Amino acid sequence: MSATHNRSESGVARDDSVSANAKPQRGIQALESTGVLLEALVAAGRPLPLNALARDAGMAPAKAHPHLVSLQRAGLLSRDANGNFEAGGLSLALGLMALQRLSPTGEAEPEILALAQATGLSAAMAVLGPVGPTVVRLEEAMRPQHVSLRIGTVLSLVNTAIGRTFAAFLPTPVLDGMLGQEPVRMAGLGAEGHAATPPADYGVRLTAIRDRRFDTALSNPVPGIDTIAVPVFDHTGEVILVLALMGSSGSFETSFDAAPSQALRAAAHRLSWRFGAVGRARGMADELR
Repeated sequence: MSATHNRSESGVARDDSVSANAKPQRGIQALESTGVLLEALVAAGRPLPLNALARDAGMAPAKAHPHLVSLQRAGLLSRDANGNFEAGGLSLALGLMALQRLSPTGEAEPEILALAQATGLSAAMAVLGPVGPTVVRLEEAMRPQHVSLRIGTVLSLVNTAIGRTFAAFLPTPVLDGMLGQEPVRMAGLGAEGHAATPPADYGVRLTAIRDRRFDTALSNPVPGIDTIAVPVFDHTGEVILVLALMGSSGSFETSFDAAPSQALRAAAHRLSWRFGAVGRARGMADELR
């Protein structure tokens, strides 16, 4: 697979500095060829030998080699014990600088708006707050629907798709501690007539969410409302956001491969990529093909 294809899929694109009314700016073609090699390495998400890296960049090894030598000298690349090319110290410093400037909720805002407009459904974003999964953004659908979420709503880790998606990736001791606070959450255990302990299949459900990075809540806990939810990862592999789409039961497809789910998963993939979750994002990209 070429680096050009991976670049468009990952959301990483080169700025050509050209607009409809602007005069094209002069660049250095050799540096642009070098950039293709860097993009191929990022798309692979792992160290690569010369031949594989050149192939993925659509370049002959003899042509790629001088570029790679210069990248090593500049500190953008290094070689591991097996001679494979990987990110160098300067690349790591630049990546950390970019990550430090990112605001997860700010970066996700356009995705939430686009999802609501494209699907006609309500789109939500939640973070894991001190009390539990907390809704921090809600873009309601054009069509009126009874969605009981509001900004600041804290959701159950057991009975909601958003909450279960967070729970699936929490360390067991952390999750066990947080389950003790379920009564204060919307649809939480011990509240609104729910049982005081998780159902017997709770652990199996969380395993399935980890495997698929996807969950649904169909007409539960809010009767007549269906929800699909997906995680967004950061560079440490932690879930930093959960995105969700909600609508009236029966008004949209909620299966893993249905159009709304694909749009939601694609948004999560783009954000995970931006937050540095290269391995997780690559797996999500493979599923979307």
